[in-house]
Amino acid sequence: MDDHTKSSAEEAASLGARVTEAWADEAPTALLVLADGTVIEGKGAGAVGIAVGEVCFNTAMTGYQEILTDPSYAGQIITFTFPHIGNVGTNAEDMEAATLATNGVRGCVLRATITQPSNWRAAQNFNDWLKTRGVIAITGVDTRALTALIREKGMPNAVIAHAPDGTFDVDALKRQAAAAPSMEGLDLAKDVTAGQSYSWDETEWRWGNGYGRQESPRLHVVAIDYGLKRNILRELATAGCRLTVVPATITAEEILERKPDGVFLSNGPGDPAATGVYAVPEIKKLVASGTPLFGICLGHQMLGLALGGTTQKMHQGHHGANHPVKDFTTGKVEITSMNHGFAVDRESLPETVEETHVSLFDGSNAGLKLKDKPVFSVQYHPEASPGPEDSHYLFTRFVEMMGKRKD
Repeated sequence: MDDHTKSSAEEAASLGARVTEAWADEAPTALLVLADGTVIEGKGAGAVGIAVGEVCFNTAMTGYQEILTDPSYAGQIITFTFPHIGNVGTNAEDMEAATLATNGVRGCVLRATITQPSNWRAAQNFNDWLKTRGVIAITGVDTRALTALIREKGMPNAVIAHAPDGTFDVDALKRQAAAAPSMEGLDLAKDVTAGQSYSWDETEWRWGNGYGRQESPRLHVVAIDYGLKRNILRELATAGCRLTVVPATITAEEILERKPDGVFLSNGPGDPAATGVYAVPEIKKLVASGTPLFGICLGHQMLGLALGGTTQKMHQGHHGANHPVKDFTTGKVEITSMNHGFAVDRESLPETVEETHVSLFDGSNAGLKLKDKPVFSVQYHPEASPGPEDSHYLFTRFVEMMGKRKD
């Protein structure tokens, strides 16, 4: 064999070896183990370790950083139905909560491998951001199949595990997943609420200017933090409010001592009946005081409890930025951002309460108001972030309600 022939043969062998290696099954470096024993394999990303949570799916196509820093996702593992997550990177401006790793989202499930970011606002690669925040991720998962499973069987508990060497004690992970507590009965607001009261004056983000500052507030709002998002505060500040944020365990007397023009009941994670053990009695006192109240998400659910209703665990919950809701007070349909696994049972509401909004996906309650007091709430997130701005009118409605009472 001459040198030329030998060289060609070696190159062919080398190419064949590379092709074989590329097509060979690689050992998984991450697992998602469901409570029923189902094991889903993939490639690990983000932090290394093991975490336990309830698996849900989110249908938003944008805003993954805002979603992953939303305290309402505490205790959950998020499956993103949109395949390309991480392609615009991350930045310091799009954080919706100050902390995440210890008390927030437990992990995320992705279809595609995380790529390098391509966006002028990107400051950090998404994979590096996940590591920094202590969030475990698994990529290469058939997220459509997982979503179909959740739609059929409900949101399962699971363990998400990432080990770069591919070594897992699968039996131990199965036991851990099976032993995980149900979301029903869990008070998670105490894990994500503010440790102390603070003031807020940052307004909404504007192109070319970033976030602004509230300079001439007309009204004072006390916002109870059950797991609130920063953009809620920005929208209230933009609407002309001076804001005082207070912990979830505050009493009604402590709030009323501050002489607010209105009280805001924020979003948050967990079972409203569990958090309501200490929060609902205080909400009842606030309602009785005649102070204008506006609640969203968990705040909406606990207001429903305070007004005499009940709540129930949903089969698959609502998680996304594309949920249609009808506002009976205007007859209009708005596209909303939602994130909740519990809902108010409309049949349990007394005659003093009027249903104002309904989900057009499944007909579940999405809003209510008292007929004889300045009190209202919605199930969704009107501040969006991420999501459409269809619901921003609710902040105006709240401001007008407070203005009428003040005048």
